[in-house]
Amino acid sequence: MKIGILKEHKQGERRVAVSPTITKAFISKGFECLVEEGAGVSSSYKDVDYESAGGKILSQKEVFNQADILVKINPFSDTEIEMLKKGQVTISTLYHLSSPELIAKLAAKEVNAFSLDAMPRISRAQDMDILSSQNNLAGYKAVILGAYEMTKIFPLMMTAAGTITPSRVVIFGVGVAGLQAIATAKRLGAVVEATDIRTETKEQAESLGAKFISVDNTGETSVGGYATEASEDYARRQKEAVNESLAKADLVITTAFVPGRKAPTLISKEQVEMMKNGAVIIDLAGGQGGNCELGKLNETVIHNGVKIISTTNSPESVSTNASELFGKNIYNFVMHLTNENKMKWELEEEITDGTLIVHEGKIRKN
Repeated sequence: MKIGILKEHKQGERRVAVSPTITKAFISKGFECLVEEGAGVSSSYKDVDYESAGGKILSQKEVFNQADILVKINPFSDTEIEMLKKGQVTISTLYHLSSPELIAKLAAKEVNAFSLDAMPRISRAQDMDILSSQNNLAGYKAVILGAYEMTKIFPLMMTAAGTITPSRVVIFGVGVAGLQAIATAKRLGAVVEATDIRTETKEQAESLGAKFISVDNTGETSVGGYATEASEDYARRQKEAVNESLAKADLVITTAFVPGRKAPTLISKEQVEMMKNGAVIIDLAGGQGGNCELGKLNETVIHNGVKIISTTNSPESVSTNASELFGKNIYNFVMHLTNENKMKWELEEEITDGTLIVHEGKIRKN
């Protein structure tokens, strides 16, 4: 089978779905790898690196014409969809719950479309889960970005001129990104607090050294490993519980989103206005509408002295590592879907069933 590795054309995207190292791994298993010219340049991978790994560098049109499986990170654009051929397999993120028009276009081309963001949260799928691998990097990068934007340092520092007290960090959402943010902020010497709708995350947060801001929640808090949308009563009580911490915070990192829906608003305008002058908010849910009411995607907003940076989960800013991890997820997924270089099409198998959105032109999930 021929795997087509496509260049990402989305503005701001610097990753590539498969690195040269993973290309070599595919080839060792008998696959051919067709790489769109310049696909890895923004991740510091040259075309010659792919060629050294055994890949073939081709134009975009040639990759689409020859590949059996096409892999990329972001959803296929209209221009790319036009180049698809009946029966081809596409592997990418699709966000199918909120992108019905995109799914309809893929179905019209009679392709087989897998959505990586629909990967089931089960132990067998952990090494295929792009959300975990990429959010891990995003949590780390959020702390580094916050450190750059703050006017204070993180650790306690005792000097001849006096003592500098440690910065205070508050993290909303104790998923993969949140846990990595906790660990990174603690390593840098900050005092860290965290909160999450899922009370079962309390032990995880505390094991990394964070104080958990507890809010009793008797309702269902997670489905399939993802947090559910909070009730109005819980949202109100959470705000009351975190207000004291927000007022003292130097850095706030928000990571909460509900798959297929707008991200919940966790920090209101009124709460921003009670924060310290010079405080920084890094909102990693910007791509889903944001957790901070005042945030604007990919913009820096300063309100009442508080700097609000609303972004996507920023693994593209560490694109070399992000591409390597993403590529490993792709490799494991393709190995799961194939046998002796042929698609297995085990439609009832949990991972295949969960991620296969369009099969032979028919929409399976909406």
